[in-house]
Formats: sequence, C-alpha cells, structure tokens
Amino acid sequence: MSMRPLPEAFVARIAAQLGAEEGRALCAALDGVPPVSVRLHPVKGAAGTLAALAAAAEPEGGAQRVPWSAGGYYLSVRPQFTLDPDFHAGAYYVQEAGSQFVGHLLAGEELAGRRLLDLCAAPGGKTTIYASLVGGDGLVVANEIDRRRAQVLADNVRKWGTGNVAVTTCEPQRLGDFEAWFDVVAADAPCSGEGMFRKDDEARDAWSEGGVRMCAARQAGILAEAWRALRPGGLLLYSTCTFNRTEDEEVLEAFAEAAGADAVETAEVPVDPAWGIVCGRAGVFRTYRFFPHRARGEGFFAAVARKSPDAGGRPRRPRSRREVLTAPTRDEVRELSRWLHDAERMRFFRAGDRFYACAAAQEEALHALAGALPVICSGVEMGQIFKGTLKPAHALALSTSLDRGAVATAELAHDEALDYLRRRDVAAHRFAEGMNLVCCGGRPLGWAKRIGSRVNNLYPESLRIWMNVSDKPSAEPSAVRSMPKRENDGQKAN
Repeated sequence: MSMRPLPEAFVARIAAQLGAEEGRALCAALDGVPPVSVRLHPVKGAAGTLAALAAAAEPEGGAQRVPWSAGGYYLSVRPQFTLDPDFHAGAYYVQEAGSQFVGHLLAGEELAGRRLLDLCAAPGGKTTIYASLVGGDGLVVANEIDRRRAQVLADNVRKWGTGNVAVTTCEPQRLGDFEAWFDVVAADAPCSGEGMFRKDDEARDAWSEGGVRMCAARQAGILAEAWRALRPGGLLLYSTCTFNRTEDEEVLEAFAEAAGADAVETAEVPVDPAWGIVCGRAGVFRTYRFFPHRARGEGFFAAVARKSPDAGGRPRRPRSRREVLTAPTRDEVRELSRWLHDAERMRFFRAGDRFYACAAAQEEALHALAGALPVICSGVEMGQIFKGTLKPAHALALSTSLDRGAVATAELAHDEALDYLRRRDVAAHRFAEGMNLVCCGGRPLGWAKRIGSRVNNLYPESLRIWMNVSDKPSAEPSAVRSMPKRENDGQKAN
C-alpha cells in the first residue's frame, strides 16, 4: 500500500515523546496495513452473521476475537460489506478495534436506565456501544455539530435499532446548559488525527503543529461543557485518535488542575498486558493508549475520571422554547401499539405529521430536549397514519422493538435482497398483498408493498447501494469534522 511520507515534524515529535527506537517502530507500523474489525449487534448479530463474515475472509484466517470488546472480531481480509445484507440490517458495525475499548471502560458502571451524553458522536460507532449499554429504558443523547455528519449519525442510529438515542446538532455549550443532567458524558474530541495516518493520506497532509495547538484549545472548551453536563458522581470519558501529549495528557492535566477536588479518580479497569495497551495517569485521569506497533488497532487514546459526589450542583435544564411533541389520540395509540412487541413500556408522541415511540422512563427527558435543542432523530420513528392505518417508517423495520406479527414477511435470497437494496424491481410472488417486511436471513431490511402483480420497493433512496459485485472494495473512509479530526470508527464502508 502506497502512502505519502509522514510529516517530518510529526516524526521528530514522536521520537522525542517515545524515544528513537519506539518512535521508529510506531512510524513503521503507520506505513503498514490496518486491521479490519467489526462489532456484532447484541440482538441482531448471530453466529450466522459471524460465520458469513469469516467465510468471506477465508482462506486467510477467518475471524478472531477483539479481546477487550464484547462482540468485537478481527477479519483477516476486508469483505465487500456493501454487498452484505447483514450490514444493511444492522447485524454488525464496521468499527476500528481500539474505538471499541470504550465499552470495556464502561463495563463496570451501572448504566441500565441511565442518561449518557455522547458529545462528539458522528459517525456513531461509539454511540451504538453506549445505546446497547444503557438498555431499553436508558437514553443516549448523541450530538454532532456538523449537519451533514449528523445525518450519517442518525442513519447509523436507526440501523442499530435500539430506539433509545436522540440525535442533536448544536454547539457543546447548549448541551452544557443541561447542567448535572447526565450520568456519563463521553467526549470523543476533534483532534489532529494522527491515529488515522495508516489509512488516510489526507490526515497526513492536514497535520501541522499549529493544528495540534488549535485542536487542544478546542478540546479544553469541549471538556468544560462536558463537565457542566455531568452530575456529581458521574463518569467523564475523554478520547481522541491522536498520539501527542499536547492533545491528550496535557489537556487533561490542565482540566484536572482547574477542576480541583471536584475531579476524582475512578476504580481501576482491568487490562491484560497481552493486549498491548499502554496504561498511565494524567492527574486524576486513568489513561489508555493504543499504539499500532503494540496493540492490534489504529491509534487511539482514552481516559476516565469521575466528578466527585460532593461536587455540588443540582440538575438544571434550559426552559423549553416551544412545544414540539404532541400526544396522539387513543385510536392512534392503539394502531401504533400493535406494531411493537414491548408497547406496554413505551409512550408515543407526534412531531409534525410523524409518530414516534420512546421508553416511558425517558418520555420527560425527550420532551425537554426537543423543547430546547435541534433534535433530528429520537426514539423509534414509527411513520405516518393515514385513515387509521400506519404507513411504517424505514426505522421501524430495523427496530429491535418491532413486532414481526404485525405485518406479512417476505424472505428474500441473497441476490434478491441486493436487488431490493438497489431499489430494483423484485418478483411479486415473494410478497403478500399489501405491506410486507422485507427480510434476508431472517433479518429485516425495510418495507415493500405489493399491489396486485406489482411491488413498490420502499427502501429509502438515500440509502440505496450502487456498488456492483465486480467493484473492488475500497478502504473505509474516515469521516472528517469541521476541525481536522479523523473519526476512528467510520461506518460508511466501501
């Protein structure tokens, strides 16, 4: 694989930080081939999903566990994810192995039913980890300031299908105004992207000493808002995909000094030395570094600390500026309820002409968010009701709350499923008259409606695939934020 030379100033900085021998080993690794890794969905993912991925990677070695990640696997070669219906069903997420470590960091927390803020969330790999950890009665607020990237985030949240995420797009300060409101705040801060040098020439070209300092200044501001939003006793998780101390330890040391006694250390997180993760400290923060020449993954840095239970401060939130969500009628609730297998624990609301469902435990929180912030996706999007009947949204097909008995199911073979995902015509004999849930391998992909001998393919135009079998798979592109941050867990594969 041909890459542009590493920036000379970066090479010198790394040598000074790690020493000449370690610096050379890291730089050599950055000119190597990056590993491929995925994370199975805890509900949709199954042994068959992994077996198919491993078969696509044969005979080079199949799949191996990512040791610090529940459901994480390395693949020996990169399959054509775009041509895998399971990918579009949300049965797994294509995610860099180091980024999956955030789940291990939170494994000891009691997160079920809690509120978690993912302050810099796109494209959504870590968001989906958090959504699985907080459970059906919990809530993840996933924020992305860039509207275009926020739409990608929302697409990935819908595909994951847990229905417990609200996607917002605003400045961090507006979320900081929800003071002491969240049990966990995670900030995957925009950074200089050194950890992406192995697979992104643009990251190498964009890097500069000035960019490092600019990122560090912004990271400090994001941490300040994250701290405001965190309740006393809550956990702060900070991460970047860069190696330098300026954006990592030095940012945290300055923050810890300013926070004083309000910031305290967390319990130790077990890390097997065989994993190759470099553990350290930055003030009260426990730190975890992934160097590609030591750990099997890209460059990644994570740190955790806790806000002292004695820090003071009561939960406060901005006053609602408007009433966005309205209650449905009794008849509408009855129609919506028949589509969910867990309707008894859900509440329904209407925004514009569309209906949504959320856990009863988080109904008040979603109303508060919608009244104060730009929310582009929340809960389970149910669809629209016409003449008393729901026209289901695409998100409902991918929801883990969907009741399969609410509608007919059309099971398609692999090649037929690809035709469906390309929005091509599909044979009518597979479908019952009326609305159908389209599945492949038992996993839902979307909706189609049969009217006589014709089938209306209702797969969203914005999500249709264009890739052909003969096309060569490309490297997973990194998602670029408004700052020169390169995301470590981009979802747009191939």
